[in-house]
Amino acid sequence: MIQPWFEDAKLGIFLHWGIYAVKPTGESWPFFLGEISHEDYMKQAEGFTAANYDPSEWARLFKAACADYAVLTTKHHDGMALWPTKLSSLNVVEGTPAGRDLIRPYVNALREADIRVGLYFSHLDWSHPDYPSLPLNSNHAVNQFNFVKEDHEAWERFLAFHRGQLKELCDDYQPDLLWFDGDWERDAEQWRMKELREQLTAWAPQAVLNSRMHVYGDYATPEQAIPTVRPEGQWEFCMTCNDFWGYMDSDANYKSVKQIIWFFIKCFSRGGKLLLDFGPKEDGTFPPEQLNILKGLARWNQKHYEAIFPSVPGLPEGLYDGSSTLSRDRKHLYLFCTQPISTEFPVMGICNQVEQVRVI
Repeated sequence: MIQPWFEDAKLGIFLHWGIYAVKPTGESWPFFLGEISHEDYMKQAEGFTAANYDPSEWARLFKAACADYAVLTTKHHDGMALWPTKLSSLNVVEGTPAGRDLIRPYVNALREADIRVGLYFSHLDWSHPDYPSLPLNSNHAVNQFNFVKEDHEAWERFLAFHRGQLKELCDDYQPDLLWFDGDWERDAEQWRMKELREQLTAWAPQAVLNSRMHVYGDYATPEQAIPTVRPEGQWEFCMTCNDFWGYMDSDANYKSVKQIIWFFIKCFSRGGKLLLDFGPKEDGTFPPEQLNILKGLARWNQKHYEAIFPSVPGLPEGLYDGSSTLSRDRKHLYLFCTQPISTEFPVMGICNQVEQVRVI
């Protein structure tokens, strides 16, 4: 269910953090695609320490950037849970030097900072022995369990595990948002998404659900390519700040703060949100480049706060050569100029008296 806070939200911080931060492998996909063995990929758990993890500092950085919410990967496609799940030994408490629940302090720190709590959860689990793989003729490589035909009993066991872990997250952390991924390998009927929607509504009635539940989510989540046409209803654009979702030490292809601000403007001026992704290192700290982006975004957002966060979408397309917002009382029109202005720029469609023009 869409909550009022989500309707008003403009900026979210996405966090891909897991054992894939230990070595330059990328999150989950390398072993699925055969670029590394599953065994070697999972050995990264031995180096995942969270030694300098300070969720209060994370929350301070996000608050300074004026973020409304944050979303942390509780479990990616590799199956390694960041909380002490009772349903599997594949978790950071039992399987890594971190040795503790990493979700609880994140949740507490965000709530202390008045930032809404989002939890990412992968429907699929490529490390679970009861998760049937894709068919052999699929476009993706088959995972290490190499199912030749469907195993219905295994699928039922997996669905029970899947629901069980989600209930743990709902009961233990009461998330404001559940951000799902990995629904594409099965259809809505096989996942029993209608049933799951009803279960989640009972377990976490306050939670907003993203669209990766086939037709049973609350809002659209276009990824990496901003929509050229404004989506209907509530929507959120998720984007990396470089090329990889999780930390990759060799990935220096960072977007500039100016580029990220451009994307951000394109989202909120058309009624959307930007969910900007960062990948902490295995010890829980952010690389300098990511800190620079967060701090640069914070400076710009704080300076122009009135034009962004209390605002609504502005002029219709074509009336101004750029993006715009309106104050909620419709007395102030904000025009965003992302290119240098030499002398003047035209605005059409204003029929009432203009009382003042100023630069924020």
